[in-house]
Amino acid sequence: MHSTVAAVLAAAAPDRPVVYSDTARDLIIETPSIAPDVTNLEVFRAFKADLALASLPVVEDGRPVGLINRHIFMEEFARPFVRELYQNKSCIAFMDKHPLVVEADTTMQALSSTILEFGEKALSDGFIVTVEGHFRGMGRAQDVLAAISRMQEEKSRIVMESIDYGRVIQRSISRASRETLAACLPEHFLLWEPRDTVSGDLYHVREFDDGILVILFDCTGHGVPGAFMTLIMSAFMQGAINADSARDPGGLLADIHRRVKTAMSQHEGDVDDHHADDGMDAAVCWIEHGARRMTFAGAHMSAFVLAPTDEDFAIIDGDREGVGYASVSMAQRWTNHCMELAPGTAVYLFTDGIFDQLGGDKRIAFGKRRTRKCLLRLRDADMKMQARALMAELLEYQGEEPRKDDVSALGFRF
Repeated sequence: MHSTVAAVLAAAAPDRPVVYSDTARDLIIETPSIAPDVTNLEVFRAFKADLALASLPVVEDGRPVGLINRHIFMEEFARPFVRELYQNKSCIAFMDKHPLVVEADTTMQALSSTILEFGEKALSDGFIVTVEGHFRGMGRAQDVLAAISRMQEEKSRIVMESIDYGRVIQRSISRASRETLAACLPEHFLLWEPRDTVSGDLYHVREFDDGILVILFDCTGHGVPGAFMTLIMSAFMQGAINADSARDPGGLLADIHRRVKTAMSQHEGDVDDHHADDGMDAAVCWIEHGARRMTFAGAHMSAFVLAPTDEDFAIIDGDREGVGYASVSMAQRWTNHCMELAPGTAVYLFTDGIFDQLGGDKRIAFGKRRTRKCLLRLRDADMKMQARALMAELLEYQGEEPRKDDVSALGFRF
């Protein structure tokens, strides 16, 4: 133990950059310490010699017993007669006998909580770091906050990278559907606009020898929870779809419904905080090759059909029940709607993100009527032009309002 501050300052190593880690050990700044018998005059000279020295730990037999704050000491020492009275007395006269002392293996989370509980004194004085009670150096509260911030940034970066990769996964599992849609229904558009990076909406298109199966579905939630549900639903669809089930959209929905409820244990009467109640709304179309015949079934979704000679859309409403939900009976069946389609007939499927988007002067939903009016004005236009115009009108209507939900739509013309 050094007997004078001068000797300690001479022996002290230069400051080193802070290393961000998980414990207080990595925030240690090598700091001179003094013994209790050091005089106040020596403390004064130490603070005068090193303007960066914010505080001096007082150490006896290797263990910290107090801390002298530079600002408080210099202010007191400048008062009339204080220097004359105390300059040759022990430094413990101006020592804080209860500084914040932490062990080197204290985690950043625990350390930040302790600093907050300790109050402003820890922010100005810093804290003493010990190893098994023995003095090892000082730490600064601002370095703890910086370390916590860095850790949070890293966690956020990892989460965002995971979410970004989730979008890649969603697009990857839908690539074959986009290719099939382009090959089998060249006059089509596909809008897929997630509210967040990933989406709770998705689509599935598969071709068979005698027709094409087109599904647009909207899972519970949006963002990460919704995207996770799309992967679950996609897996159930893959298991349920075959050459026979594709021709029966209502039966296909019922099969997926039973698989979801069984796998996720979502039974009637289980709707509470302790049981999952997740599912999807869906529109399913089976289109026969060469016949211009379509079979549609909807779970809380509709098909909008515009024949070339009609002045307005025919809306084919699906059943009110969604797929997979605990409140929906295991025996639920969805209705098939069969229709003959004239050449030039256009079919549109929408998730509720378009209809429910708030905007306009009155902050009301965009709604089905505006959607229909927009597409009616452009009924003779290219399908992809229709999609661009619809999205532009929706964004203009939305204005400064936040996006409420994922926006998805699929349209095709025979």
